[in-house]
Amino acid sequence: MTAWHRVAAAAGVALALAAPLRAQRPAPRSLPALPDTSGWGVYVLAAVEAPDGAVWVGTYGEGIFRLPAGAARWEQIRSDTTATSISWNFVDALAFGPRGEVWYGTVGNGWGLSTDGGAHWRNWALKQLGPEWQYVAPGAIVTRGDTTVIGTADGLQITADDGAHWTAIGDTVGPRARGPADRALALLPSEYVLRLWRARAGGVGFTTLRGAGQLVGGKEWRVRLAPATPPPSDVVTLRGRRYRMTHCGLQRADRAPQRCLPAIAPPADAPALPRTAWFRRPIDRTDNSRIDETYRFGSTMGGNFQAHQGIEFNNPDGTPVHAIGGGQVVYAGPAEAGALTVAIRHDTTIVRDGRPVPIYSVYYHNSALLVHVGDRVRAGAVISLVGNTGRATNDHLHLEVHASPTDSVGAIVDSLQRYPPYNTNPELWIAPLPGTGIVAGRVVDSTGRAVPQARIYGLTMPQPAETPLSFVETYGPRNHAHPLYGEQFAIGDIPAGAYTLGVDIDGRRVFRRVRVSAGRLTWVEFR
Repeated sequence: MTAWHRVAAAAGVALALAAPLRAQRPAPRSLPALPDTSGWGVYVLAAVEAPDGAVWVGTYGEGIFRLPAGAARWEQIRSDTTATSISWNFVDALAFGPRGEVWYGTVGNGWGLSTDGGAHWRNWALKQLGPEWQYVAPGAIVTRGDTTVIGTADGLQITADDGAHWTAIGDTVGPRARGPADRALALLPSEYVLRLWRARAGGVGFTTLRGAGQLVGGKEWRVRLAPATPPPSDVVTLRGRRYRMTHCGLQRADRAPQRCLPAIAPPADAPALPRTAWFRRPIDRTDNSRIDETYRFGSTMGGNFQAHQGIEFNNPDGTPVHAIGGGQVVYAGPAEAGALTVAIRHDTTIVRDGRPVPIYSVYYHNSALLVHVGDRVRAGAVISLVGNTGRATNDHLHLEVHASPTDSVGAIVDSLQRYPPYNTNPELWIAPLPGTGIVAGRVVDSTGRAVPQARIYGLTMPQPAETPLSFVETYGPRNHAHPLYGEQFAIGDIPAGAYTLGVDIDGRRVFRRVRVSAGRLTWVEFR
């Protein structure tokens, strides 16, 4: 029985813990600016002050920055620092144990532990976790005595002995892969954890897609379901001062926000109606219908992966997948790496060069298929259930949309072809969320050629916080434009408003001012 369990059992309530002794604090003073190697700002995802007075900051793509007590310069810890460093540079959670342990969590590659102040790390990533548990929710690592709770998109993982043993806590829907855990319990209203925090009553508060409550420790784990209000997620107290965590680094909360990009720039085109009718979204609003911002169509997630051929909807096992439009099922079975897949040839077409072009949608990584080849389906029909079959690192739907001049199903779904010849950006085909619009355009160099994988900065999105947006990438050589737009990038679900966007072309910075309107598309070109 851990110290956490003994206190909880004796009190008959949740948990209690005396805070570890902290080093004596100097008078509050502002922190030095974070090193900005890109020149476009450091996107801060997590910031915590350690018991010894050091400040630790998790970032989007830059790993961890550490400022020891009394130091004037930040130290950087990246995945390529040493062979025993962190597993991933997208760090959105940090926490500290009672004996100097340092825990971190990532967006997409698990979590890790250091017992020597960050010099060496033990990591739980794909090899240790399997095809789930990769996405740690923002700030979702909580320590209570010698017990550590980690919240992920696949449930909770809990250890009381620094990772020697684990208990997994999920929900009752779909398969429950244990990952590194010795046992698994079905207690949560949804395994998709959104937030985790220390509750005032001594337990651990949580919110999920399907409800909130408190995790209670004792002889056995239990959950109390009740409405819960998490603490603010973007403001932290560090060395006696309050800071906002922003795309532009850590900023004093008592001062006006600073901009990474200029306020004035040449304007882009005005928002306009789309050139095609939009399909519906494949995941209901009652589930997680928001697109994973870190790996959109054309994205390489900062150069870590191949340019993406579709878009992701992260959801728990068993979440219903809906047809985006009416049509006929032309494929239902295993595809690349065994991913259970459905393909639909839609009744609607577009006209290009005087010829009709058929539109297909393809749905990958399902845990179960509910349709067969030849079935007629209507828009919104449930055709499959979310899973992680095939080449996947979490439970999600991968959606593709193809504008194909041929009726060959092999050109749409080929288990040996990772780069489909006619797929296009699904965000130009499905309706954006209410109150949001789409931004699309091109980035062209001084010779008139499109610039591949250029990073466009300036767009911000509050949700989904668990897969944040830092920049938009232009397409790679194997991505294809929409037949009626010829775009080189496109991103939907941008909240209506005014934005300044910037990109580097041939070593020069080019800025444009864009206005986004709900239900419309804004075209912008950088030259």
